[in-house]
Amino acid sequence: MTIVNNLCRNTTHYVNGREMFKDFPEGSEQIQLGMGCFWGAERILWKLDGVWVTSVGYSGGHTTDVDYPKSCTGRTGHAEMVHVVYDPKVISVEEILKVFFENHDPTQGDRQGNDMGPQYRSAIFTYTDAQMAATKDAVARYEAAYGKTITTEIGEAPTYYAGEDQHQQYLAKNPQGYCMHGPTGIVCQLPEPKLERANPA
Repeated sequence: MTIVNNLCRNTTHYVNGREMFKDFPEGSEQIQLGMGCFWGAERILWKLDGVWVTSVGYSGGHTTDVDYPKSCTGRTGHAEMVHVVYDPKVISVEEILKVFFENHDPTQGDRQGNDMGPQYRSAIFTYTDAQMAATKDAVARYEAAYGKTITTEIGEAPTYYAGEDQHQQYLAKNPQGYCMHGPTGIVCQLPEPKLERANPA
């Protein structure tokens, strides 16, 4: 997966001071999550123990010169995404997906609340087979819990286009800013860890 950064000039995370687009710790993993407006989604995710760094940007579209105004037209095909780098020894992808599915409504198609358009769709873009398997399992569990079809787009991680400076960690810079994320009231237990079968003697 490629990170393209033509828009963000200050690449230091406003909250934790870490580099957002490179020099990730050895052993860390990445995932892209779309939960509607990326401001509130990023704040939820940067607070999680085990998350190294987050940023916001655009992914899943068909143009290579996307920016915020263009994405807002809905014509580029991009979704507002949070790029998450995390330590899988501290937080599992299943735990991240639990936060994802329980803090936005993944059944609304091309919208999230009053935010309407394909740029606000629910989406998960994965980097590994294990992440994809965990995502498919989570979709099945939360579809049963919501009692509706999960409309979250799932796919392998495409090119991620980092967003403009003013959107990075927006709610840390603007604490009273717009946020529509929070618990939906739908809760699922984490799946039981799969035990590896011992080799026969």
